[in-house]
Amino acid sequence: MRSLVTVLAAVSLALATSLVAGCADKPIVNPPLTPAPAQKTTTTAAPPPPVPDQSGRPLVVSEDLAKLCSLKFGNVENAPKFDFDKSDLGPSDRDVLQQIATCVTTGPLKGRSLQLVGRADARGEAEYNMGLGEHRADAVRGYLSKLGVPQTQLSETSRGKLDATGTDEAGYAKDRRVDVALK
Repeated sequence: MRSLVTVLAAVSLALATSLVAGCADKPIVNPPLTPAPAQKTTTTAAPPPPVPDQSGRPLVVSEDLAKLCSLKFGNVENAPKFDFDKSDLGPSDRDVLQQIATCVTTGPLKGRSLQLVGRADARGEAEYNMGLGEHRADAVRGYLSKLGVPQTQLSETSRGKLDATGTDEAGYAKDRRVDVALK
């Protein structure tokens, strides 16, 4: 029995040695690197505070942008909100975006750049909500582009649920938005 164990140990050692020796002459080859696709950046800086009377809107415009463009928001209380898990713009938001597009294409802020920050409520996984915020910012960016705002004047990011404060449906609705500010 002892001689069988000794023979097996010797065979195992010989196999291990030949494997190491056989691999030692071969160079280690890493797979070719391919450039990663461009990704949107996620920033940790908080945007400027929104105009106070816009709470609950799915589109929140910075105070300086609202003043400089003389934006009219209509009936804020009845403004549509992003539905849970949606990124569709409502008619009231399209009206505000039309005013912003006019302001930055032919109005007092002609040529100025805008920062779009997509947001989500606190429910769900962080990664999913980051993507949802991105889709919401993309919807705003796409609409502004259709209205003639050059892509070079628009930058977007997502904060997902990072700054969400809602604890009930009314609070969640306020978190589901896109912030628009001068860059």
